[in-house]
Amino acid sequence: MVKKKIETVCGFSCIDCDHHEKDCPGCEKVTGRPFWTAFVNIDQCPVYECCTTLKKLPHCGKCPELVCERFFRFKNPEMTDEQAAAALATAEKKLRARG
Repeated sequence: MVKKKIETVCGFSCIDCDHHEKDCPGCEKVTGRPFWTAFVNIDQCPVYECCTTLKKLPHCGKCPELVCERFFRFKNPEMTDEQAAAALATAEKKLRARG
């Protein structure tokens, strides 16, 4: 069975995350408070907070500031800089297509 992609406000898909389901049910279900926020001592993902709380947008593809500094604030420590840049480029492409 093919899992349906779970799109987030930031353009990343939860099913592509190794922590999806075992540590986190997905950003939408936890309203931008995924498991990793506890490790960086914040209450909510800054991208999610900006998009949904501050700007009241359905996703970042609607934001004229895409891609902003919030996307660079926290990087998955398991990824190289090159992997992180590639993942961000993919997310940006998805978001612009959803625009």
